[in-house]
Amino acid sequence: MFTRRTRGKSTPLSRMMAQLGHRLLCPPRVCEKSRARTNPSPEPLKARCFGRSSLDCDGRAAPAAGLGAPVRSRLGHRYSRVARSRAQDALFDYLHCTRSFSFSDAEYISKNSPIFVQDLLSSVNAEKDVAPAIERFLRYNPINEFEPFFESVGVRPSELQSLLPRNRMFLSDDHLMLENFQTLCNYGIPRNRIGKIFKEARDIFRCDIGVMPSRLEAYEDLGLSKSTVIKLVICCPTLLVGGIDLQFVEVLDKLKGLGVDINCIGEYLSDKKRYSWCRILDTIEFLEKANNGENQMGELFKRNPAFLFNGSGRKVYVVFGLLLKVGINVDEACVLFAENPFILSEKSLKNISKAVSFLIEIRVEMDLIANIVSNHMKLLAASSLKGPKTVCKELKVIRDCLALMIKEDPLKLFQLASKWRVGTLYQDPTKYIEKKTFLMRLGFVDNSEEMTKALKRFRGRGDQLQERFDCLVQAGLDFNLASKIVKQAPTVLNQKKDVIEKKIDCLVNRLGYPLEILVAFPAYLCYDMERIQKRISMYIWSRDRGAVKPMMSISSILACSDARFVRYFVDVHPEGAVMWESIKQSPHSG
Repeated sequence: MFTRRTRGKSTPLSRMMAQLGHRLLCPPRVCEKSRARTNPSPEPLKARCFGRSSLDCDGRAAPAAGLGAPVRSRLGHRYSRVARSRAQDALFDYLHCTRSFSFSDAEYISKNSPIFVQDLLSSVNAEKDVAPAIERFLRYNPINEFEPFFESVGVRPSELQSLLPRNRMFLSDDHLMLENFQTLCNYGIPRNRIGKIFKEARDIFRCDIGVMPSRLEAYEDLGLSKSTVIKLVICCPTLLVGGIDLQFVEVLDKLKGLGVDINCIGEYLSDKKRYSWCRILDTIEFLEKANNGENQMGELFKRNPAFLFNGSGRKVYVVFGLLLKVGINVDEACVLFAENPFILSEKSLKNISKAVSFLIEIRVEMDLIANIVSNHMKLLAASSLKGPKTVCKELKVIRDCLALMIKEDPLKLFQLASKWRVGTLYQDPTKYIEKKTFLMRLGFVDNSEEMTKALKRFRGRGDQLQERFDCLVQAGLDFNLASKIVKQAPTVLNQKKDVIEKKIDCLVNRLGYPLEILVAFPAYLCYDMERIQKRISMYIWSRDRGAVKPMMSISSILACSDARFVRYFVDVHPEGAVMWESIKQSPHSG
């Protein structure tokens, strides 16, 4: 307005002064901002020059680094933690006080949009008076609120441009999106997962008010728990598009008919994968037809429902195709599949395929290959084999001789071609696979680093380890608690069964402690019996005379040094030293 009034009366001198003052007082960056304010647009920060700029030697403004700029330019200047914290507070004040966001929404967005805050700091280029500088900047430079919002819900900067709405800068302009966003949050879906939902099923954020809650309730009416529905929405957001997914309903009905708990499916879904309910339904129907309607598949689903959701059932067809290829009929394939559900793991499937290719390449008859696959499935799944050329070169034989050796003794396949090193496992692979199967029951993942370490730390055959583990369960421990104890202290199962039973009896019957304390101190079962008997005998003697507290931590009794034990459990009573010497000299303490 001021410029419009004086334009008609300007003289050459006044015009020169105005131009000079403009160059001195209003650098190009400010001019660009002024033009942006006169015509606000929903373009991202880069288009609004939301970043630092400086004059080069020619007096021109250097390009700003916004969200669309490379990460290298955005991270060119690192700000202190204090500066970032004050910038977050300033952004919170702007969203909450100026833009009337709720306290929780403003706080979450300001705390979970670090790249936006970094660009905000770059725009003001202030290290000390950060809050006032950002406050002044936001007063005259309205931001596109969708940018920090999308970043806070898990959208990466590289994905931002395709999600920004056109001709909108303020979240309040899209009331349907906000309403559906709040519905998902209130239902229990984490905010940082909503970005994934928005990318994969944007239509659900355009639902009319009241539609989203009814769709969520409809899935609960199918018998699903709220936690399962939350997991489903995160992993398969398209279930909320339109009405209820009828193919998903059919999958649930099939699982119910087979006696499978439908709420267990949430445990096997991953938000990093995509699922086709049509393919999963086809897989179930295929297995039902292959099994002639018998209930064996129901038992398989109960024991290992994960295979249905791993690749949406694709691996089932791969396994069946492989088994049929070597001459195994459908009924035998179903039996093998039910007895060995682990063959659906990626590593196992790879090993089996490689072994079959190995046998075919050295021209072993299909009947013998089918026999080896049927009788040695566990070994095939666990063994990683060398190539036929490598084995023939090492043994200095031709392929026909190698095939003849395997025909005479099929186990030679694993002894000659396996990548295992020479040792006990190499000599007897059956023991190895039994041990590995036991560890997989405890929850160790096949071919993982943890499995490799466990195979070294657990000593004994698979049946021996199982017997010792059963000893813990029979004593009264829940299977999951027993597994947790064994994972924390693997040497527990390196002892004989009778030793474990004696230690449990001492803990429960002599001390009167509940068995569950082993979860907090599993190392109790690892101490030698002599130490346990002597120290517990002394503790019971002192406890009965009121010299020590009852129900003291078992770790305090066993884990302390000898000097500390004498100080706190022996010297606390006048006759303690005499009693302690008596206990130590007794061959059978207590």
